[in-house]
Amino acid sequence: MRPTLLIMAAGMGSRYGGLKQLDGLGPNGEVIMDYSVFDALRADFGKLVFVIRRSMEQDFREYILPRFNNKISVELVFQEIDMLPEGFSCPEGRTKPWGTNHAVMMAAPMIHEPFAVINADDYYGIDSFRVMAEYLKSLENSQHQYCMVGFRLENTLSERGAVSRGICAKDNNDYLTSVVERTYIVRENETIKYKDENEQMIEIAGDTPVSMNIWGFTPDYFKHSEALFKAFLQEKGQELKSEFYIPFAVNKLIQSHTATVKVLPTTSQWFGITYQEDRPAVVERLRQLHEEGVYDKLK
Repeated sequence: MRPTLLIMAAGMGSRYGGLKQLDGLGPNGEVIMDYSVFDALRADFGKLVFVIRRSMEQDFREYILPRFNNKISVELVFQEIDMLPEGFSCPEGRTKPWGTNHAVMMAAPMIHEPFAVINADDYYGIDSFRVMAEYLKSLENSQHQYCMVGFRLENTLSERGAVSRGICAKDNNDYLTSVVERTYIVRENETIKYKDENEQMIEIAGDTPVSMNIWGFTPDYFKHSEALFKAFLQEKGQELKSEFYIPFAVNKLIQSHTATVKVLPTTSQWFGITYQEDRPAVVERLRQLHEEGVYDKLK
């Protein structure tokens, strides 16, 4: 059994100022997805599923999918704000997507094996995919046993402004005990702070583990997500900016003892682009990786 890689690429990239998923950042015009797929192939993933918006389909078919011809099986699924369970409707005036876990749900018809979930615009590194693939292969015929790759908060911040991260806590056996999506985390002088539900700024340690949306699930996760999404819509479905995040769903399953989530350590260093001003540093880091031979076979 080879796991599937689900790549969430439907984000609008509003803070970045464009479709950053299609931005050529590598020395030969590579987009960040090229590195993720290359690393996933080396880790023995067997299929790709991209979640995109329908308005992106032509660009994806023209510029992205040909890169993977004859390398790996590829599927496209779509995320739109009107894709809701029966009995629910999108409130008038809403333009914001329903969030990362809604994106995951769109892939349910295409995935019947353990799978990993990543962002299209984040660099995770070969070791992240290696440890994820190894763990997912051990979950064949299993249910309710999930995983995530954890990164240190201080290594995932932008110098250009606030970021959103899933703040994690784990037990002595490296199982996740809670994860909370914090949508405003910023470095202030020598400290790191996040904005809580009461708009208060709370200091947090730099070595706190965070989710960068590299999760591992078995297919039963789709069933749990559907039930949780209906409950979410009943409570927050009329809010124009509410989002159904992966950490929200995972935390519900942990707290109800429905599932366990193993936090996987990695030697990989994450980097990515939140703001346009982050771009030069990412371009330079990718150039260095090519020079070091890490991607000398990426074509």
